[in-house]
Amino acid sequence: MRRRLTVTLPDRAGRRQAPRLSAGRLAVHFGLLLCALAFLAPLMLVVSASFSSEKGISEHGYGLLPREFTTRAYEYVMKDPSQLVQAYGVSILVTVVGTAASMLIMSMLAYALAREGFFARRALSFYVVFTMLFSGGLVPMYILMTRYLHLRDSLLALILPYIVVPWSVLLLRTYFRALPSSVIDAARMDGAGELRIFAQVVVPMSGPALATIGMFTMLTYWNDWWQGLLYINDDSLNPVQLWLYRIITNVEAISSNPALAQATSAPIQSLRMAVAVLAITPIIGAFVFLQRYFVRGITVGSVRG
Repeated sequence: MRRRLTVTLPDRAGRRQAPRLSAGRLAVHFGLLLCALAFLAPLMLVVSASFSSEKGISEHGYGLLPREFTTRAYEYVMKDPSQLVQAYGVSILVTVVGTAASMLIMSMLAYALAREGFFARRALSFYVVFTMLFSGGLVPMYILMTRYLHLRDSLLALILPYIVVPWSVLLLRTYFRALPSSVIDAARMDGAGELRIFAQVVVPMSGPALATIGMFTMLTYWNDWWQGLLYINDDSLNPVQLWLYRIITNVEAISSNPALAQATSAPIQSLRMAVAVLAITPIIGAFVFLQRYFVRGITVGSVRG
């Protein structure tokens, strides 16, 4: 005799309903939307002004939409595209190599400082903190880089000054100390050495912290023009920020002289904004790629292990 299989469907009361947005939630979302628009508005103004004509900006001011749309500012900057491409290449090379080397050295130093059994932990910690409080100054640094290390007109002069940032080392040390010690002890009992524990256990568990510090390091290298101004005289080694800085300096010199300002065809106001757009566009792309790590990594250093 066959048995009939009976299936009982849940009633409407037992069904899972979608959460409803309360008035408080709507107010919070609306406030966050206003904050997002407030943060985006200056960027939109810069982009809009870079595509505005000089006459439109002078007569109507800045706006969220371009005033008399034109690309003259970008055409002026890109009169010689090879210089822009070369400057971008130098900045990308310095940023990639500098960030990779800096993250390797700082993370290994932070791991050593986070290990309780390391005999030189206190001495190294004092050395890192001391460099945050006291500095030799610009003149000794310049003498060291040019006379002793002979790094004038060298890409190493753009990389070495930011290779170790003490504050980032302390943040990584705090994050490493908060990692579960049981996992590290288990790897050590299995015969893993410190280098293998660091590479195969600590680094994979510290993705958010490393991505966050790496993003800050990348920003430091990409936005730097000061080291190039001090140590680079060869135009072929100019990073993009220094190249754009010199364009802005020339434009400001022209604008300060009424006779030159009337004689030149450079769109001075929109040119400043076009330079800003060209400088920040690549790093915005990198931020979009790494932003998912910021949710967990932005609080690195706020937890004590």
